[in-house]
Amino acid sequence: MQGYRVAIDPVLLAASIVVGPDEQVLDAGCGTGAAALCLAARVVNCALTGVELDAELAALARSNVAANGMGGRIVIAENSFDGYANANPAAFDQVMSNPPFYAGERHTRSPSETKAAAHGERAMNLPDWIKAAATALRPSGRLTLIHRADRLGDLLSAFEGRFGAVVIFPLWPKPGIEAKRILVIAIKGRRTLPRLLPGLVLHRADGTYTAQTEAILRDAAPLDFGEGSA
Repeated sequence: MQGYRVAIDPVLLAASIVVGPDEQVLDAGCGTGAAALCLAARVVNCALTGVELDAELAALARSNVAANGMGGRIVIAENSFDGYANANPAAFDQVMSNPPFYAGERHTRSPSETKAAAHGERAMNLPDWIKAAATALRPSGRLTLIHRADRLGDLLSAFEGRFGAVVIFPLWPKPGIEAKRILVIAIKGRRTLPRLLPGLVLHRADGTYTAQTEAILRDAAPLDFGEGSA
């Protein structure tokens, strides 16, 4: 079977978003629109914009939005994240993103140009991504990212002077296994020190999903930041 497959990351990203009434949410680097569609399915009172540089992915996102009857609530813009942010400064209450995981070319490059661009930083590196988010957000706006756990230091460094009140939520593959992914939430303009939460264990020892993970994936439940691995 060929074609684009959605991983668990955008689903978890969408589950972590708490949206106030009539808030405007930007999905930066939206790919095929998975995170935006998951959030729109769970929260009916928010408007979403997805921005995607790759023309093929942007077209797939528009097709997916239409197929799910979300054309009145999700807009897909074909543009770079920084280009769109600079054209729409302080326009959004929240930015959510699953940015490229790898710095420069420090990974095995996919033969697919689309996947290579999605996985590795090219025109925009991680500090550029954070700067664009700060530009797009209103004062006290919220940025939510899912990223590699081993790049937490890079994230915290990029937040300096722009974001604070950082919340770090590890995603543990199984009990006793180190986290490979983290959800990170930060507030524009805040200076409060970071907090490390217990996180979520995704799988039981036998490989089946934990109850909270199952609820997120199957029932569109929001992420419970207090319960962790329950």
